[in-house]
Amino acid sequence: MNRDWIATAKTLSQALPYLQRYADATVVIKLGGHAMGSDDAMEEFARDVALMRQVGVNPVIVHGGGPMINDMLKRLDIKSEFVNGKRVTDAATMEVVEMVLSGLVNARIVQAISEQGGRAVGVSGKDSGLIVCEPEDPALGLVGKPSKVNPRILRDLAEKGIIPVIAPLGMGENGETFNINGDTAAGAIAAALKADRLLLLTDVAGVKNAEGDVLTELTAAQINAMIADGSIAGGMIPKTQTALDALEGGVRAAVILDGRAPNACLLELFTEHGAGSIIRKG
Repeated sequence: MNRDWIATAKTLSQALPYLQRYADATVVIKLGGHAMGSDDAMEEFARDVALMRQVGVNPVIVHGGGPMINDMLKRLDIKSEFVNGKRVTDAATMEVVEMVLSGLVNARIVQAISEQGGRAVGVSGKDSGLIVCEPEDPALGLVGKPSKVNPRILRDLAEKGIIPVIAPLGMGENGETFNINGDTAAGAIAAALKADRLLLLTDVAGVKNAEGDVLTELTAAQINAMIADGSIAGGMIPKTQTALDALEGGVRAAVILDGRAPNACLLELFTEHGAGSIIRKG
C-alpha cells in the first residue's frame, strides 16, 4: 500500500470533526496579496474555495486590486495625488477603479472558481444596495467607509449554492460610487452576515510579538495592548483593527493568515494547527 495514499486517507479522516464543525458556516475571505498575484496561486485558491462549498461551507469572497488599479492608471497616464499616504479618488480615477475591480479582477476570480467546478457570481457592493457608504475623508474624494450593509443578496446566493465574489465598491446616499478598502469591506460584510470566520489573507505569517514570533491565538484585549506598546505597527494596525471591528459586529473569530502558504484556508479551517493568528473577543 502506497504510504502517500495512507497519509492522504488519514488526513481526510482527521478532518472529519472540522468538516462537521463548519457545515453550513459562513466564512468571509478577503483575497489579496500573493494569492492574486500569480495564476498558480489563483488556481489553488479557487480549488480550495470550491472544495469548501462542496463540503457545506458558505464561502463569501471579497477581493482587493490595488496593484492592478495602479497599473491601469499608469497605462492611461492618469496622475494620482495622495493625502497622508492615501490616494485621492476623483471621478476619473473612480472610473478606472470600478472598471478594474468589477471588470478585470472580479471576472478573473469568478472564472478561476468556475474552472474548478464551483458556482460563483461576481457582484459589487453597489449591487442590490449591498454596501451604502459615507465619505471616509472629504480630502480623499470618492473613498468611502460602509455605513450600512444589506446582505440579503449574499444570503440568496448562498441558499442556491453560489459563491459570491465581491468587488469593494459602495454607493453613497446621493448615488455616487465609492471605493472601499478591501479589508474594511470584508469586515463590514462579515459583521452583517454574523459570519463564523473572517479570514484576512496577507503576505505575512500572522501577527507577531515584539520578538518576531507569530502568535497563533490572541484576544481583542491583547491586540489593543500590542498596538499601544508598538508591537503591532504599520500595515498590521488596519488589519487587526478590521478584525476587532468584525468581532464587535458579531463575527465569532477573525484570522490573519499567510496567503502565501499552500492551501492556507483549508489548513486554517480543517486542521488542528491552523495557518495564522486567530483573534477572538476574549
